[in-house]
Amino acid sequence: MSEEQGPLYRLLKWIAISGAVLWLGYEAYSHFARMAPGDVSYIDGNSLFSGGLYERAAAKYEEALEDNPRHLPAMRALANSYVQTKNFEKALTAIQHAIRVDPNFGGNYAIRGIIYDHLGDYKQAIQDYERAVELFPEVKEGMHWLDKLLYGVYDDPPTVDKRLAYLKEQMKLPEAERVLRIPEIDDKQRPYEQ
Repeated sequence: MSEEQGPLYRLLKWIAISGAVLWLGYEAYSHFARMAPGDVSYIDGNSLFSGGLYERAAAKYEEALEDNPRHLPAMRALANSYVQTKNFEKALTAIQHAIRVDPNFGGNYAIRGIIYDHLGDYKQAIQDYERAVELFPEVKEGMHWLDKLLYGVYDDPPTVDKRLAYLKEQMKLPEAERVLRIPEIDDKQRPYEQ
């Protein structure tokens, strides 16, 4: 390299480094500038939820809702956390609040259907599952293959659509012949926050 190229090379190198630092700084700023109140607590809650720490996750989601009472993902996540701790009444309260705020999101009805399913109110669960499928047809697909990989799920968990079909079939049978819950299988279902 000649002496004339040396300073030019250093100048271009520093321009490139400065440009990269400015771009990264802008991206970081724009990410955090777009975060709404409650987002940080919600993200912390998701980390705890994925680690199976449902009570601590619920506390973080409640914190998110204190910062932003209309934080819909936190409402849904709070309901899911309560389902995992078998606190179905609190789960129902949380998801009903989400439905009042956003009555057109099918995922809310899927969660409420799951709660009613756990409570043994199968007719209401069927209604909510049907509403979820109507509003959010993607719910039929279940877990994405990447989620299965990340969560270590090797068997396909039942989808809302499959559970709906199963419940409808069972409800056609005489009450004494219905099998609506199999605890040893139901308790193995892995939760995930989508």
